[in-house]
Amino acid sequence: MAGPRLNVVEGDLNELDLAPVVSGADGIVHLAGQPGVRKSWGDDFLTYTRANVDATQRLLEAVARHAPEARVLYASSSSVYGQAETYPTTEDMLPRPLSPYGVTKLAGEHLTNLYAENFGLRAAAFRFFTVYGPRQRPDMAFTRFLTAARDGAPITVYGTGEQIRDFTFVGDIVAALIAGLDTATTLPRVMNLSGGSSVSVNEVLDTIGRVTGRELDIRRLDPVRGDVFRTGGDSSLAREALGWTPAVGLEEGLARQWSWIS
Repeated sequence: MAGPRLNVVEGDLNELDLAPVVSGADGIVHLAGQPGVRKSWGDDFLTYTRANVDATQRLLEAVARHAPEARVLYASSSSVYGQAETYPTTEDMLPRPLSPYGVTKLAGEHLTNLYAENFGLRAAAFRFFTVYGPRQRPDMAFTRFLTAARDGAPITVYGTGEQIRDFTFVGDIVAALIAGLDTATTLPRVMNLSGGSSVSVNEVLDTIGRVTGRELDIRRLDPVRGDVFRTGGDSSLAREALGWTPAVGLEEGLARQWSWIS
């Protein structure tokens, strides 16, 4: 697929000839990968290492060879922190992933940083905190919750619902990435992108009830191995480096996602 401002190349980063893909690029945003904490255990871990580690190394190698002046932004995850010791969590806290998925995202960060150190790439990693909004993956909580509300179906919640997450609207993530590409200054090697709305899953469900005007049928299951109890990020570095602050609050963001789903 191609157009005056868009050329789409479909393929696996582990298989494609990446030289023509990256050559001449001014900026590269690496969003590709295998997401999800719950499936990253056991035999599925090979899928995660291939998609999150091997593919990242291969892309960075191609950039170092064919586009060394390009700005490179790597999409990491708050999962690298695991059960953080303090909140809001800052980037200087020692990462301690609680899931194999988090381990692979942290490995991608290390690869991004070592290519920056050894090849002089203008590279940085952003740690995304629970991104939501229109076009969210169908397996993620907000899409599942809102779709169930629309269809009058049961909503499955793992654990008590008292788990706390720092939710970040997708439009705010996009704004940070654009700012990261546009700035000519040297960026911190790692930055949190957090929406600042640390609330429990139960509070989210209450908000969904208000936004949709529907009565929710909630079913609770056992907690899932690898899920942390709480996330919450300090985005001071991104604010200082990019002038970025999240603009969309949780209720407004959920209303936008509901409009897309309904």
